[in-house]
Amino acid sequence: ELGACPRESSSFHRNFTTLTITREPRSKHGAKDGATGTGQGRASTSSGAATTTTALFEPGGDGQTPRVVVLLGAPGMGKTAMVRKVMVEWGEGMLHTQFDFVFCIDCKAMVLPMEASVADLVSQCCPGLPVPAGKILDDQKKILFIFDGLEALGFSLVQPEGELSSDPREVKPLELTVMSLLKRTVLPEASLLITMRPTALGSLRQCLKGEYYVEILGFSAARREEYFHRYFENPSKADMAFRFVRGNEILYSLCVIPAMSWTICTILEQELCGKKNLLECSKATTGMMVFYLSQLLKHRDRDNPQVLQQFLLKFCSLAAEGIWKHKVLFEEKEIKDCGLDQAGLLPFFLNERIPREGEDHGSIYAFTHLHVQEFFAAMFYILEDDGEMVSSLGRLEKDVNKLLESYNKSRKDLNVAVRFLFGLVSQKSIEYMDKTIGCRISPRAREELLEWLQGRHRGLSHPGQALKVSEMDTFHFLFEMNEESFAQSALGHFTDLDLQDTKLTLYDQMALSFCIQHWAGLRSVSLQGCSFHWQDPEAELDASVPWVGVVPRVWWAGEQPGRVRRAEPLFSVLSRRLQWCRLSESCCAELAAVLAERPGLACLELADSSLGDSAVRLLCEGLRTPGCRLRILR
Repeated sequence: ELGACPRESSSFHRNFTTLTITREPRSKHGAKDGATGTGQGRASTSSGAATTTTALFEPGGDGQTPRVVVLLGAPGMGKTAMVRKVMVEWGEGMLHTQFDFVFCIDCKAMVLPMEASVADLVSQCCPGLPVPAGKILDDQKKILFIFDGLEALGFSLVQPEGELSSDPREVKPLELTVMSLLKRTVLPEASLLITMRPTALGSLRQCLKGEYYVEILGFSAARREEYFHRYFENPSKADMAFRFVRGNEILYSLCVIPAMSWTICTILEQELCGKKNLLECSKATTGMMVFYLSQLLKHRDRDNPQVLQQFLLKFCSLAAEGIWKHKVLFEEKEIKDCGLDQAGLLPFFLNERIPREGEDHGSIYAFTHLHVQEFFAAMFYILEDDGEMVSSLGRLEKDVNKLLESYNKSRKDLNVAVRFLFGLVSQKSIEYMDKTIGCRISPRAREELLEWLQGRHRGLSHPGQALKVSEMDTFHFLFEMNEESFAQSALGHFTDLDLQDTKLTLYDQMALSFCIQHWAGLRSVSLQGCSFHWQDPEAELDASVPWVGVVPRVWWAGEQPGRVRRAEPLFSVLSRRLQWCRLSESCCAELAAVLAERPGLACLELADSSLGDSAVRLLCEGLRTPGCRLRILR
């Protein structure tokens, strides 16, 4: 196959980004200090190992070379990509010392017969073999069988020992033939590589002996950046996309999941190729999560959308209850009590940790990532339901106002869930969820969110003073929804923006700029003591280093340093306060240009900036231009 398509190999190596994995024998698998499939916290605490296919079958710490390797990973973690890597590297000769033949059976995509021999399976996955499959198997050479997505076969892995086969040519029901390979009654010298989700592991463990487990933990911090540069052919677009994600801590942490990195890159590529700037990106964090969800579910049975809707209602209730109780691990009994033990849906959403031998408790379940749990918790409050369904849950009150008030008073850990809440009730999210996933979102929460935003800032403003917005999260929420009319309604009663001593990431600046552009009544902006994190495209990316003293800016795709348009949205107001912002000389050149082009700017405060004579001379050039209408300069 590779010979007929020689570019496959180079293309794959060019695009493949190394994953972080852990490898351990059965005796250690499932230990309490590192539960397979519980995901949360594991990737950050385990150093893991760089992915090499030769290492999968290297001798372990006990000196034994594993004959069976089980590759575990949640949906989207890269199991199939690892299988492709094995096939490509074997085709290049890198694995020839280990295996003479590698046969890959894609359990998710191949249509397998009801009855087959091992030789039939080989012939079906490699129809163009120059030598009959039976002869290859008779020679008992070094053979590797790969079962990609074994759980997709959907049959029981518990079969009577006496019915298993020892002859690779013997035709038997498919489940018996597969079981014969797993139990090693046929071709006992062959090696096996099995990929599957952790939720399907329980019955498999009863079939295997001496197996090793490899768990994919996803992308390390360095590999996330590498992935962006491999995905985008244009280095400047890769830098721009990565800066956008690096400035949004939610998106950046989700990029540990390879499929989520792909989702984000795919969406940002569409935005950038459409000559849009990232400020106009129509899919913020929520939109990317919704797209990711649709990709996970695209192969599910769509015949009965009601089943999915009811499952999601129960599932989101579990997620929300966990968020309220700071709970990220769920026992098997909880899953069953909620009616979530559905094999056709549960593996898409939760990882499972199987108890090791001697442990007396059932399986433990967890979300792939905490932010994924927060996303589904937000969905709980806006998914449409019939009253009967909610009363049958009987666990958590579906009260959006209670969530918002708790966040406002003390539960700041609910920030991400609230942000997702705003994103989910956008018109685009409502239409997309209904069209692609078949889920109905109630638009009723929009009014409650609008009233809450307007009320929280009124309460913070003193009587007789201008109504001002002084919480950065308000701009995050509005940017997440990304609807001009909603932003205008939410901000329409306020006249001042007042942020103090805030470190603004690039994402913060984009959210701020979006809101200011749709804030018709804004008259004064005060950013006293704020710093603006920024990275030069040519410099090493490190979001922990602030570029203080920079005019707040948003970068448009393709623009170069020195272009004034970057700063315009933040200067379209009557009053601008940049006290203690430590502006540099180069910033004054941009300020001068803004003074000439923005006649609406009437008041500018630059106290405690240590500008120096040369910077003030630059500023004076702007003050002398006919377009400058500045009335007050401090």
